[in-house]
Amino acid sequence: MVKKVYLVENLDCANCAAKVEAALGALPEVQEAVLTYATMQLRITAEDPDALLPKLQEVAQKVEPGVEFYPRDGAHSHSGEHEHHHDCCCGHDHEHHHNHDHHHDDDHEHDHEDEHHHDHGHEHGGEEPEDLKPLLVGAALFAVGLVLEHFGLTWLTLGVCLAAYVLLGKEVVVTAVKNLARGQMLDENFLMALASIGAFFTGSYTEAVGVMLFYRIGEYFEDRAVARSRSQIMEAVDLRPEVVQLVDGETVREIPAGEAKIGDVVLVRPGDRIPLDGIVVSGSSRIDTAPITGEPVPVSVAEGDSVVSGCVNTTGQLTVRVEKPLSESMVTRILDSVENAAASKPKIDRFITRFARVYTPIVVGAAVLTAIIPSLVTGDWGKWVYTALTFLVMSCPCALVLSVPLAFFAGIGAGSKRGILFKGGQSMEAMSKIKAVVMDKTGTITKGDFTVQKIVGGDELLEICANCEQQSTHPIAESIVAAAKARNMELRRPEELEELAGRGIRAKLDGKEVLCGNERLLTEKGVTFPKSKEYGTKVLVAVDGAYQGHLLIADTIKTGAESAVRALRDSGIETVMLTGDAEESAKAVAGAVGIREVHAGLLPQQKLARLQSIRETKGAAMFVGDGINDAPVLAGADVGAAMGSGADA
Repeated sequence: MVKKVYLVENLDCANCAAKVEAALGALPEVQEAVLTYATMQLRITAEDPDALLPKLQEVAQKVEPGVEFYPRDGAHSHSGEHEHHHDCCCGHDHEHHHNHDHHHDDDHEHDHEDEHHHDHGHEHGGEEPEDLKPLLVGAALFAVGLVLEHFGLTWLTLGVCLAAYVLLGKEVVVTAVKNLARGQMLDENFLMALASIGAFFTGSYTEAVGVMLFYRIGEYFEDRAVARSRSQIMEAVDLRPEVVQLVDGETVREIPAGEAKIGDVVLVRPGDRIPLDGIVVSGSSRIDTAPITGEPVPVSVAEGDSVVSGCVNTTGQLTVRVEKPLSESMVTRILDSVENAAASKPKIDRFITRFARVYTPIVVGAAVLTAIIPSLVTGDWGKWVYTALTFLVMSCPCALVLSVPLAFFAGIGAGSKRGILFKGGQSMEAMSKIKAVVMDKTGTITKGDFTVQKIVGGDELLEICANCEQQSTHPIAESIVAAAKARNMELRRPEELEELAGRGIRAKLDGKEVLCGNERLLTEKGVTFPKSKEYGTKVLVAVDGAYQGHLLIADTIKTGAESAVRALRDSGIETVMLTGDAEESAKAVAGAVGIREVHAGLLPQQKLARLQSIRETKGAAMFVGDGINDAPVLAGADVGAAMGSGADA
């Protein structure tokens, strides 16, 4: 069996996607069909999916006219390329290069907002979710109909109301008729069409139009809210390069990334993203791995070291020998991880449709019995058919059909005023079923900033460190210098200064040799020091071979984090931490805020696997995170909440 992914166009809603998926899955030639509305992708498992494509297209169009499938071109495809015409909104390029001079080893995860290289320069221009003109004209005609009805002008009222009804209700009636023809009886479209047409027959012309008008207003607002807040997740996480700089003898030429083969040598300039997984052939640099691991401290690489695609080369020029083609590199694996997560998401049936499935047959059955049984007994068919239609109008779930979209819209609006963006009504509906909230650490529970939390050895130690660190742009160095300046210390230049990659600094200050760095540095130089486990990064200081003390630099826990976790626990919701950080740091933060379950040292794909096991044991889960490296797990959760710079994902 072969698994193939196709892009989908002209699909109107998640409900339509579910119908198309069911129809395709019922084909004998298809082993599995997964249609994911969030990514606009269809995954088909069959003997020969490409040969089946015309048949798949034909079956899909019977269920949803206008739906089209396109083969996905591996190297250049993008799930947003055939974006659904309703929900599309313009993508914005955000580019952030990190040029930090990092030298300390550090155990902290820190989710930088990542540089997003979009694979294509434009998105389709966003259209209004529904054409507003018929809605406005229909509303005006409805108002005119109310005035005419007030003055008793029955025929004029009927004429105006019929015109308004055609404008507003045509789609609902046509959908109901099509569904009937396909054997899909008694959904909300059918009931609304029957009730509103019945209202015309009972002489309730304005009521018939009112049912359709308010339904359309509710749908319009929900569609509009979705179109505005639906995130461009696939674009944000698609770090795959369009082209690579191939080193060919003495020359460098540009080739499509998909054409680069194992063994090819590519040039990676400072500020460039590493395009493919490989090994450094020449050059040395610091690599910002934050986009992939969330780790804030860049890693020093030199000849012979492995580098992973998606990371940013910050300082020196590198030539890299390709070890994995684009299809197997980390950037593609993360993209696939997001797509798989979205495809394996539990499906949330629309509440209205679920309700209508049970309610509609009961109401229609009751109306039919009301029309027939008394008529057979009394012979007065006119009166009882009229009564049955009146009952149908009264019992039509139009109040519900209207209230659900409007309630979602009100919730989306209220959230946006507090800085919370919902992708749509489905996200809000899903939140009501959440049993566990799973959180990232850095940027979610903590602020993601480094500050000097503790000085062991007096303020003099801070001054020595700040003198040595003042030329560095490393976040830990900057926090030390900031702390010294806050205490109004006057800094001076060391007589000598040597940076020791991944270890720290050796300097000469007032004729004394100063070592300022991590435990590895002091061990290498033969300095003995007491071992202690504390949350944060320790910068140890030795002067002339004697240990003087250390600074503790740590991320600050957000105010309100502890009370938020407590409020969740009080609501009966379990809290879990998933982080790429080291276990000691993760447990220290979790303990401070009251999270009992901690899983540390995880890569993006491992976070997703752990989340899925949490969902199996605890139930529906919400993931709260920040940063591109959390994108797969955000997409795989029942509800994904992105904070701060992670909102793009």
